[in-house]
Amino acid sequence: MSVSLTVNGRKRVVDSDADKPLLWVLREDLDMPGTKFGCGAGLCGACTVHLDGEAVRSCQTPISDAAGKAITTIEGVAASAIGKRVTDAWVALDVPQCGYCQAGQIMSATALLKQNAKPSAEDIDGWMSGNICRCSTYLRIRAAIRQAAGLPAEVALFDAADGEQVA
Repeated sequence: MSVSLTVNGRKRVVDSDADKPLLWVLREDLDMPGTKFGCGAGLCGACTVHLDGEAVRSCQTPISDAAGKAITTIEGVAASAIGKRVTDAWVALDVPQCGYCQAGQIMSATALLKQNAKPSAEDIDGWMSGNICRCSTYLRIRAAIRQAAGLPAEVALFDAADGEQVA
């Protein structure tokens, strides 16, 4: 089956089985490895992308459901103002530890801020609860989302090298 997609603003056509997960089309057919495979069951959030602006689990989204729709991946999220603020906050607060889940975290955080420009800590925790971070950087994730939203971080973060407060 030939499927037309718009990925990060660029028209793409792939030949694929209709039930092949979007995750594998992105990684294998379009050579976009930023979207990660985590659990394969849509439970961990590592594979999160935006489909017509909505955060979806690409491991559970068949390519047939993405046909003709706009897909944004981690490679293109910073093209939007909100995505840029989120990625900048992630860097400024040194959020990732191992980094494996962070693409999905950033995609979910960007979707949150598109729907709720000034989320509370409870809003953030609720929205992000479907994204697992095995390194437990949840406090830094929350602080980065708050910074991207123009809100004060609720937790003091320290630079491990010199003990200086960074947020």
